[in-house]
Amino acid sequence: MAKESFADLFSRGEVVIAKAKTLRNGDEAEGLVAYISSDAVFLDLDDKQQAFFERIDLEVQDPITGEKTLPVKLGDRLKGFVMSSENGQIKLKKRLGKGEVSTEHLQLAFESGVAVEGKVTGVNKGGVDVDIAGIRAFCPISQLEDHRIDDANAYVGRNLPFVITKLEGRNVVVSRRTLLEREAKDARERTLAGLAIGTIVKGRVSQLRDFGAFVDLGGIEGLVPLRELSHDRLRPEDVVQLGDVLEVQIKDIAKKTDAKGREKTEITLSLKALAKDPWENIEVIAPIGKVVAGTVTRTADFGAFVRIGSGIEGLLHISELGARVKRTEDALAIGQNLLVKVQSVDTSKKRVSLALASDGLAVGAIDTTKAVVVGSIVKAVVEKIESYGVVVQLAGVKGRSGRGTIPNAETNTRPGTDLRKEFPQGKEITAKVLEASEGRVRLSIKAALDDAERADFDNFRATSNASGMGTFGDLLKSKLAKK
Repeated sequence: MAKESFADLFSRGEVVIAKAKTLRNGDEAEGLVAYISSDAVFLDLDDKQQAFFERIDLEVQDPITGEKTLPVKLGDRLKGFVMSSENGQIKLKKRLGKGEVSTEHLQLAFESGVAVEGKVTGVNKGGVDVDIAGIRAFCPISQLEDHRIDDANAYVGRNLPFVITKLEGRNVVVSRRTLLEREAKDARERTLAGLAIGTIVKGRVSQLRDFGAFVDLGGIEGLVPLRELSHDRLRPEDVVQLGDVLEVQIKDIAKKTDAKGREKTEITLSLKALAKDPWENIEVIAPIGKVVAGTVTRTADFGAFVRIGSGIEGLLHISELGARVKRTEDALAIGQNLLVKVQSVDTSKKRVSLALASDGLAVGAIDTTKAVVVGSIVKAVVEKIESYGVVVQLAGVKGRSGRGTIPNAETNTRPGTDLRKEFPQGKEITAKVLEASEGRVRLSIKAALDDAERADFDNFRATSNASGMGTFGDLLKSKLAKK
């Protein structure tokens, strides 16, 4: 659809030509927005006349996207200054530009607060000189920007808008800061008026703090707390960077009063709310028995939290780290990479229990380590000595499920034997499984030796019967001879 010009609208009679008294150039006019076209905004003035702004004169640049937007709508009340009035076409402007300013206009701009354009011509003590249509004005250095300026010389030669703050004859004082603060206030009010809890808005990251990230929504900032940045427990700088343009969801809008009695609006935002909850896909991320790669994120007295996927952490209990481990940090360090096995998943509480993966397995493998079977003969390595017996780790079975105890009576030693000397840490022993229940494995060296001797005897007897000779005494002599 082709854009309609102001002239097109007049030619079709859609704009009523004012028949009331003609406004003079420089007069202030006020009215309601009645029509918006592709290149103009039309007003019904309070004195029943019609006037228009060129659309470009009212457009502002979006601070987030950089795009030009029109911050007015039908029914809004606007003020402007008459720039021309020919054939009933009253043209208004929000700001007086170069060549449009007279002494009369200066007085009008001073009284109404409308901005005028001036050129910075030089730097003097305490500020800069500004030329406004041949009239010299002074702008204090503190009023040139809304922030501290180190070198005012960088502004020389620039055409900038100013607000007149003092007009006494030819003594003209102007401020750009007042205009910037006013425009920022207008932008904040426009932005705030369009915000609502639950809506999704676009903003630019303006500050990073330990507790979260501030996002400029267009003249007003909102905070994305650390907990709302990501499903992961990450630092703000690991998720976003200064200047990033984001889409965020508004979680809360609260009006509060500070210690000085000033009212302020606090806006809480969420980036996490727009990301898919990783727990919705937990069956794929962490199927029970699967070996996954993990990274230690935190340690505690009871174990280590291991990140196994975006937003998914599991607990590797300290009991899975070895019988000799008293403190988690003695065995694991934050940032350490591990291969772990998923033992259990509780979706209602969002908890994952982990164990160290068996040796030789790669990511994606299913850990099929067999459960300890009662009656089987196993190899084990001595972990430590306790008052009740010897604690061992079964060969090939990591963690708590492969840890067992050989009671003192089952060590096949005489009473009073120093078990620490008999069974030093790291010694490999052979034992028989007497009991294997959840969290409890009981072993016996004595039973394993008895089984071995019985097997030797049975084998000897079978051999002797086949040859027709041999007695139990022969078996003993045979064993002694081997020694």
